[in-house]
Amino acid sequence: MKLATRLDSIDPFYVMECAKAAAELARSPECDPRTGGEPMIFLNIGEPDFTAPPLVQEAAERAMRAGRTQYTDATGLPALRECIAGWYATRFGLTIAPRRIVVTAGASAALQLACLALVDRDDEVLLPDPSYPCNRHFVAAAEGVPVLLPASSAARFQLDAASVQAAWSARTRGVLLASPSNPTGTSIDPAEMGRIAAAVRARGGYTLVDEIYLGLSFDERYGHSALAHGEGHGDDVISINSFSKYFSMTGWRLGWLVVPDALVAPIEKLAQNLYICPSTIAQHAALACFEPESIAEYERRRDEFRARRDFLVPALNALGLPVPVLPDGAFYAWVDCSAHSASSWDFVFELMRSAHVAITPGRDFGRHGSERFVRLSYASSMAHLQDAVERLRRVL
Repeated sequence: MKLATRLDSIDPFYVMECAKAAAELARSPECDPRTGGEPMIFLNIGEPDFTAPPLVQEAAERAMRAGRTQYTDATGLPALRECIAGWYATRFGLTIAPRRIVVTAGASAALQLACLALVDRDDEVLLPDPSYPCNRHFVAAAEGVPVLLPASSAARFQLDAASVQAAWSARTRGVLLASPSNPTGTSIDPAEMGRIAAAVRARGGYTLVDEIYLGLSFDERYGHSALAHGEGHGDDVISINSFSKYFSMTGWRLGWLVVPDALVAPIEKLAQNLYICPSTIAQHAALACFEPESIAEYERRRDEFRARRDFLVPALNALGLPVPVLPDGAFYAWVDCSAHSASSWDFVFELMRSAHVAITPGRDFGRHGSERFVRLSYASSMAHLQDAVERLRRVL
């Protein structure tokens, strides 16, 4: 069977390959506490250890019992779009018309829809290196060309307006950013985000911003949506968001886009054809995310993630695993392991075997120096983090 040539530009997702290896080792006798083994500690996957809070679970149960399981509009439940608009108003002081919000089958579907609507064959899209690998693969799947620009620790591992301007070519159509970022947990300074949006606007391009970790910002300086920098609160900036991270609904597969008015109909047409509509039960459940009781719980969890960061980063620095930039959001630390190994891939597998701690090598996240880095996720309990640090101290 002849495969489509577009697959040639999609790299394997090494994060998941490492996860499979860690899971296999975790099932071995040396990691089985019943035989005196040391259980594997998983700090490799970017999934909150919190689940959907009670009101969200109850809302899902009510929807099922009431038979509210039929298709919705491709753009999502009107009530949910209004709730999301209200969240932007109360959390960020932004006035976003509900009609510009498109609820999607996860942030992955949101990114796919945006790329299919905007990226033509051979169009270039600028991304930072390091960045989440799937983002560049969404561009490639739309037959565009992702262009990775090295982003240094001095630039918080993010693009800036100067690098965007220098790299812009006749084939460049836009930028795809992430703030806060996976794998670094760093955000783009709001003033710099404004300069990037202005530079892209001046060139007739589009600014796509992955903001799925925005709710998990720990520093008031950075906890602002890029939509504030679009004309008319986002008429030329597109935001991708999700119910997975801040709202703790990973497996529910629910996200959203905020797009200019002119993009709503094209995005709706694509969604109708690709997946008809997002999960109806997940949408009804998500309405409860915005209840005061749920928001209070999410804020408590955000404080817990901050406490984990404040424990883990100094501990890693003390072990000779420096974190060049303090993460200001999400739940990742981007760690330089070069003092211990020339290959982060080898380093990860050695720690898996000797410390029974699973982390992620930098190979997925870029091509300019990522081999020196590993990503640790602190979306795990404080007890697990403390145990992991002791094991790392033991073997390092």
